[in-house]
Amino acid sequence: MEQVFRDEWGRVLAVLVGYLGDFELAEESVAEAFAVAARRWSAEGTPASPVAWLVTTARNRAIDRLRRDRVLAAKLRLLEATTPATVEAEVNETEIPDERLELIFTCCHPAIAVDAQVALTLRAVAGLATDEIARAFLVPGETMKRRLTRAKTKIRDAGIPFRVPEPGRLEERLAVVLAVIYLIFNQGYSAPGQAGHLAAEAIRLGRVLAALLPGQTETLGLLALMLLHDARRDARFAGPEGQDLVLLADQDRALWDWGQIAEAREIITTIAGSRGPYLIQAAIASLHAADPIDWRQIAALYAELAELTRSPVVRLNGAIAIAEADGPGAALEIVDDLDLPGYQYWHSTRAELLRRLGRADEARAAYRDALALAGTEPERRFLLGRIAELDGAGRTRSG
Repeated sequence: MEQVFRDEWGRVLAVLVGYLGDFELAEESVAEAFAVAARRWSAEGTPASPVAWLVTTARNRAIDRLRRDRVLAAKLRLLEATTPATVEAEVNETEIPDERLELIFTCCHPAIAVDAQVALTLRAVAGLATDEIARAFLVPGETMKRRLTRAKTKIRDAGIPFRVPEPGRLEERLAVVLAVIYLIFNQGYSAPGQAGHLAAEAIRLGRVLAALLPGQTETLGLLALMLLHDARRDARFAGPEGQDLVLLADQDRALWDWGQIAEAREIITTIAGSRGPYLIQAAIASLHAADPIDWRQIAALYAELAELTRSPVVRLNGAIAIAEADGPGAALEIVDDLDLPGYQYWHSTRAELLRRLGRADEARAAYRDALALAGTEPERRFLLGRIAELDGAGRTRSG
């Protein structure tokens, strides 16, 4: 039942939203249908067509509610012409359209705030419970509930259409969708307690999007990128409570998921003629999994990505590759030219480069600046460890 819920919640909800034109009513009806399924399937067995059963049950629940609610009489009149009998076998699963793509684009509409786009995508498409999403994003349950309610109200009041954007706007809107999925992935990837959860949900969403938009290479690029990063998840943290961050160079490669890495590399090969930002990042991540690592090639790809995105963060990442290829001095010149005072990883990158150059006092100060901005416990522990190392080295020299 749990597997059916995870696999089919988004599809069933998408069908109901498209049928009813009412996000709130559709979600309530689908939740009721799954609740009925949990009671009945345990006694009667899973039906031959679970999606058809759920769609029919949810649709009938919605119609029953409309009939009872006289305030919504106008909607009822619109539905009367197509009101089905309450017969569970009426809908054939092969006739059910897969409208998850429409649902994804609705959840990620630019008129909705970014944090609400993320939450609504996890709730509507991935089927995560509100409290589950709240815990993942470290906010109270009531805060997340209000965030979701505002997003659904915005969809209704602004008349946000339930459809895939027209070709002229598809690329622009798709970029927003991909950014939302990658935000979900990074939220899970950044903390050990959430990594196997939200990261897995983001990869699942990436697979859905890639299947629904097979001609869009950037969807495949994002999927490959997430697979490559996630393949290293079990090696990224160590210690008794999994709270110690392990840098790439120190990770045990036997813990990497080489099956995922192979799948990602196959995806990259199939779309190698494209040069979108996610594909380039996936190619970089693939090179990080090579032995030995070709740092010059990685630096070249970062330079290409920087030209494409004009992002100072990309230039910062490129400087890390240059440090490996040409030494920390060359990289520090690039880093010091970047204006990223509020970005934790700018400070931690400077600190690492200064440490390697033997400039301990400057490195210590940069580590402390990074520590003030650190967002997770593993990162704080790592930075405190680096500061302690420098303090210890300083005491040894003075002694």
